[in-house]
Amino acid sequence: MTTATAPAPTTATGASPHLLRWLLRLHRPALYVWTATVLVLAAALLWLGGPLTDAAVTGWRQYDACRGATRCAYDQDAILRYKDVYTYTTWAVLALPLLVAGWAGAALIGGELESGTAHLAWTQGVSPTRWLAAKLAVPGALTAVGTALLVVLHRRAWLAGEHGIDTAKPWSSLETFYANGPLPVALALAGLTAGALVGLAKRRALAALVDGLSATLALWGTVQLAVPRLYPAVTTYTGLRHDGPAGSGITLDSGVVTADGTRVPDVFCGSAEYPRCRAVYDKLDAVGFYSTYHPSSHYWPLQWTGTGIVLAVAVLSAVAAFTLIARRTARKANTV
Repeated sequence: MTTATAPAPTTATGASPHLLRWLLRLHRPALYVWTATVLVLAAALLWLGGPLTDAAVTGWRQYDACRGATRCAYDQDAILRYKDVYTYTTWAVLALPLLVAGWAGAALIGGELESGTAHLAWTQGVSPTRWLAAKLAVPGALTAVGTALLVVLHRRAWLAGEHGIDTAKPWSSLETFYANGPLPVALALAGLTAGALVGLAKRRALAALVDGLSATLALWGTVQLAVPRLYPAVTTYTGLRHDGPAGSGITLDSGVVTADGTRVPDVFCGSAEYPRCRAVYDKLDAVGFYSTYHPSSHYWPLQWTGTGIVLAVAVLSAVAAFTLIARRTARKANTV
């Protein structure tokens, strides 16, 4: 009579407590770095959305009151400090997916396969599939929570200065658009799964680092190009007496329309009220301006469209990673 061994209990992430402790102990430095990064950026964003914004708003009010005066004092340092901190924190939030992708490829997967640590875990009663599940679930949860917190704080800081700071970035600027919504969270998760996949494929830390970063950058570039064109844009037409194409937001195309309906790229001349511009438009047989763009009401549809695409890529990368590790371990088992 044989006695069946009860399976080890699992946590909410699907990893056994023993495997979870192993994972956290092995990657403790990365956990410390991630926690410190999130805390420092969170503190900077809270500072940005509070005292820095208040000081910059006051500085701009002083500056606006100075218009027309020959001599006037305003807090220029506060305005410049707000601009610098906003720029640095925004790009830091956007860089998080690259940080996650590089670490996932180089240390989480590629480094462990290269050093043999992964194979040691597999000999301790942990199956390769469960090992990979823990590798994705625990860092994935920490990545999603940390990135989401920073995105919320960034949006809060941006909203605080939107109407009080004359040089505040518009919602449609590239860095603000991406840092203010759920896309960085999805990109971070896609970076994690992409790094894991290339780590399994390369089984070398340096190669996985390079390929993980490259894959995430390629995904990010594709999203920037594709998302504005996957959601229907708005096209407006105005007369030539306007200063140029109308419409504020993410512009996809703009120019002049000729009498036969042909669209010509914008010549950037201005209103037909100017004789020089009138001559240019007459030569083109232009009758008006056109602009194809996404207004502010399209912000969330664009965000969710991009987020859905990136999450789908993350899921496909994870499925490919599980398929790859299952095939490799099955092949090794058959050769034994």
